[in-house]
Formats: sequence, structure tokens, C-alpha cells
Amino acid sequence: MSYDKVLQAKELIIGTKQTLKALDDGIVSEVLIANDAEYRVIYKVEALAKTKEIPLLYVDSMKKLGKACGIDVGAATVALRK
Repeated sequence: MSYDKVLQAKELIIGTKQTLKALDDGIVSEVLIANDAEYRVIYKVEALAKTKEIPLLYVDSMKKLGKACGIDVGAATVALRK
């Protein structure tokens, strides 16, 4: 399951703004996107990751993704650092 990747990752980039910046900087190996996140929040991350040919994984819940990252709020996007 994708949440396991988050739990095992050494370094996470949490949140849409930070993920976009990391994608621009070329330091991302994979991006996770919550299916229940609003499209207007995640579409730029999705488009940029596809452009840069970074693998996208979809998970079912922002709340579960946030919890896997160790935060008390939901996370729409999370990037795994190279």
C-alpha cells in the first residue's frame, strides 16, 4: 500500500506548495495524491509531475495520508525526496 511508502520514507515533502517547489527543484522521486483532495488544489502538482515524468500514486484519504506523515491534519499531496 502507498501509505507504507510514506511510513518508510527517510524524507517527506508534505503539502501542495512544498511539493510544487520540490518538483521544480528536481528533488522528487515519487508523488502521492489523495483522491479526496479538491481538484483545484492538486491539479498543478499532477500536471507538473506528469511533465517531469515523476511517478504518481493515488491514495484514498487525505486524513490517512496526513496521519502516515505524522501530522494531525490531512495532506492532499506528499512527495518522496530522491
